[in-house]
Amino acid sequence: MAHTELSLRERRAIEDMLNAQVPVSEIATEIGRHRSTVHREIKRNRYCDDELPNLNGYYGMTTQRSAARRRKLVRFEDLRQHVIKQLEIGWSPEQIAGRLQHDGQALRVSHETIYAYVYGPDGQSEGLARYLPHRRKKRQPRRRRTPRGLVFPPDRSIHERPDYVKTRETFGKWEGDLMIFERAQGKTNVASLVERKTRFAVLFRNNDRSTTHLMNRLLDVMDPCPNQPANPSRLIAALSSAIGANSNQR
Repeated sequence: MAHTELSLRERRAIEDMLNAQVPVSEIATEIGRHRSTVHREIKRNRYCDDELPNLNGYYGMTTQRSAARRRKLVRFEDLRQHVIKQLEIGWSPEQIAGRLQHDGQALRVSHETIYAYVYGPDGQSEGLARYLPHRRKKRQPRRRRTPRGLVFPPDRSIHERPDYVKTRETFGKWEGDLMIFERAQGKTNVASLVERKTRFAVLFRNNDRSTTHLMNRLLDVMDPCPNQPANPSRLIAALSSAIGANSNQR
């Protein structure tokens, strides 16, 4: 027997019987579906909110709308192929959804719809999850997605930066940044250093994305420089020489 998706009538019946505390097995018999189908439907589409637990439950109309949005990527091939192409070159669902209109797509879907497709039967058959940043085989429920902690300790926050740094009157304060390319280009990345007073900029390549490798390269670049330079030109000259030497060694 071919699989058919639950209809709005069936979903409303499930909602009503759940509110009446009817057992799932009886709900399945009433709507003519296998009990495992009903179990999966309730588990997949049950709404949960830790802050407003009184709203937790299954809502047939909301579920039907979500299913209709997911079907966009099944029904419209141009939209589906565009999303898949962007996933393959390393774009996240959030980036793809945010640029659909800019990229000339007539239809728009949310990033949640893209995630649902990626982790759905069609997306799993194509192995689309391997293109996602986290590459999980299954997506974590939204209620379990806890925010990440601070990457830097509070005393290292930019808000704690001394006022004299903002004026750029003191030589020797550096800003660093890291440019990472798409995964198809391998592990190579480029780091940059900019001295705030003179705006002297340094770029150097890294052949590995690990933190240890980056810090070792940074130390190699900065090690020849004097700790307390008498003047800016001395540090700039030393740093330029160090960059040239490292470039010749690669």
